[in-house]
Amino acid sequence: MKNGTPAFKPNKKPVATLPGLYLLCCCTILWLSGCSRKVADVMLPFETPEAFSLPGETQVPDQWWVVFEDPKLNALIDSAFEANLPLKIAWYQFQEAEALVNITASAKVPDVFLQLQSGLSRPEPDFVGGENTQLSLRSNYEVDLWGRIRYSVHAEEFRFIATYYDYKTAAVTLSGEVALAWFRLKATRIQLQLLDEQLITNEQVLALIRNRFASGQVRGVDILRQEQLIASTREQQIALELQQELLENQLSVLLGHPPADVLDAPAQLPDLPPLPLTGVPLQLVNRRPDVQSAFYRLQASDREVAAAISNKYPRLNFSLNAAVRSNSLIGLLESQAISIGSSVLAPIFYGGRLDAQVNQAEAIRQQLLNDYGQTVLIAFQEIEDALIQEAKQRQRIEVIQEQVELAEKTFGQLRVEYLNGSLPYLDVLVTLNQQQQLRRDLINAQLDLLEIRVALYRALAGGFDTERELLMEEIPENQ
Repeated sequence: MKNGTPAFKPNKKPVATLPGLYLLCCCTILWLSGCSRKVADVMLPFETPEAFSLPGETQVPDQWWVVFEDPKLNALIDSAFEANLPLKIAWYQFQEAEALVNITASAKVPDVFLQLQSGLSRPEPDFVGGENTQLSLRSNYEVDLWGRIRYSVHAEEFRFIATYYDYKTAAVTLSGEVALAWFRLKATRIQLQLLDEQLITNEQVLALIRNRFASGQVRGVDILRQEQLIASTREQQIALELQQELLENQLSVLLGHPPADVLDAPAQLPDLPPLPLTGVPLQLVNRRPDVQSAFYRLQASDREVAAAISNKYPRLNFSLNAAVRSNSLIGLLESQAISIGSSVLAPIFYGGRLDAQVNQAEAIRQQLLNDYGQTVLIAFQEIEDALIQEAKQRQRIEVIQEQVELAEKTFGQLRVEYLNGSLPYLDVLVTLNQQQQLRRDLINAQLDLLEIRVALYRALAGGFDTERELLMEEIPENQ
């Protein structure tokens, strides 16, 4: 020993010893191999329907919005996929999940690190020999006897796949929001055009009443009532102008732009395509990205239960320490003294805490199982609701169109009677107001029908690839 530091002889060979505990653990591997938990089957907690109420007529492409044959709408949705900020957030959450897979998988290989330590002892004459330097290489490794690490990695992989389908769900939602905002903007501009026509009609009627009042044929109150109708029409016009600007702002934000851009939306709603094919309910909803996400989160929770069970059994850990020491940095480079050691650590049980962790993991799995079932139920409901709503909305539109025709005929007949002086103007005013309101109601009903169809397409959507996904590496295979 020199200066309080042990001196290692260069010619001494390292000796590695294995504790008897290692042999004991190796001998019990086959005996306890049946302890690994099997993956549970996924069974929905209800009977699935065999068919929907309406079968549909045509197959819808994954990019469902193209069936409306609106190039402007196609361009808007493409722009939204590229620049929408919430969609980007969903994409980076997907990338974060990928990183978590790699972090968890790192436990499958040994940890290795190199450490250099150097110290100085005082007082020493001229500081000669006062240095204490050590270079060590250390490694730790856990043998995955019961699959605890493997199950944990699989759980993260399934969560990674679930976040991928979360991104696809966000893309489907975004496409629907853009389409709805675009159709509403179109309907608003149709309404504004209609109000312009109605204002012209109402002002013409007002001019007619004033002429008749000047000749003493009508009372002055008829002028006031007509002016009130004109004021009411202008009030509705102001409300629609506000709605138009708000919809333009909404579209701009959906496209990832500040709410300042003005979009040129033609004042014309698209024709409604034929009813889409619905197919077999269970096969259909299993295509939906939100159902896929719920399914893979359930799979992840199942692996977490397996990992928690595996955590109750002994762990077999290896550690390796290799060190080179010297009383000087120069001597460290020249020294051949190496010390290598190995140890095995096999903790057995941690008491009731491990059982509680298994119970917690199983409770989470049951929650996600029911969440998966509820997601499937909601998918059934959304499709069936849209089918029923569309059938009833078509009937409603037919009734409104019939009312519009009747109101126009009634107004024409009452106007003639009023001009002949055989009818008070109040009857004409009421009929004119009803006719104009029915025409506005018809536009709203046609917009509602489009919104119902968009909801049906979204409910049937199986996801589609965006530009980001085309550049993405393949997601992990199901484990």
